[in-house]
Amino acid sequence: MAADPLKNIRIVLCETAHPGNIGAAARALQTMGLAQLYLVNPGRFPDPQAEWLASGATDVLERAVGCANLDEALAGSAFTVACTARSREIAVPMVSAREAAARIAEVARTQSAALVFGNETFGLTAAEVNKCQLLAIIPANPRYSSLNVAAAVQVFCYELRMAVLDGGAQGGKARRLATFEEVEGFYRHLEQTVVETGYLNPAHPKKLMPRLRRLFGRAELEKEEVNILRGLLKALVRPKPRRSKPG
Repeated sequence: MAADPLKNIRIVLCETAHPGNIGAAARALQTMGLAQLYLVNPGRFPDPQAEWLASGATDVLERAVGCANLDEALAGSAFTVACTARSREIAVPMVSAREAAARIAEVARTQSAALVFGNETFGLTAAEVNKCQLLAIIPANPRYSSLNVAAAVQVFCYELRMAVLDGGAQGGKARRLATFEEVEGFYRHLEQTVVETGYLNPAHPKKLMPRLRRLFGRAELEKEEVNILRGLLKALVRPKPRRSKPG
């Protein structure tokens, strides 16, 4: 069990355009006791503006992990939450920032968890959201719900800290969830199987895989469950011959 679940939570910023937002996000992490900052293809970093806005949290910037893509940033995490200001037609389940923080805090007792934030202008893509198990929003004023990305990071970091301090990470025995890589490996195997069996036409995939991701994402699969599902998929494509009964 992690001595401090907050140290087991990473904040992932995707394609942040303005370095000042990276610095302000680092400051948000520092003030709330978080330490892991991951940067996916930032527009400008390192940059003096990031250091200025960090204001005493430059050690968080120095430890920031640069990543080429979201898969790399989520490697090793067991529970991932996409943070967005807008709803999606087909997406993972959506909850408030407070509920998401409570669920992350529980997982972070024993495993790594991640919060993912998108670009300042276009947010997260549908593909990025579908790599997460949960979608979280800040229930802001519906007439003006858009928050600066660094401000949104501050709100979520506060909710995470409160979830830990209020005992949200002191429940019963925690489940051992499958890692991001294990779940993504299952999804690749699943897509390959539905194509091989003719259930999915790759030329016209429609929205089958996003819907299947949503279905299995709600289950928050454990490692053993992933292994069972992949064994089942393998057996469906290459069934073992039945043993003949002794005469």
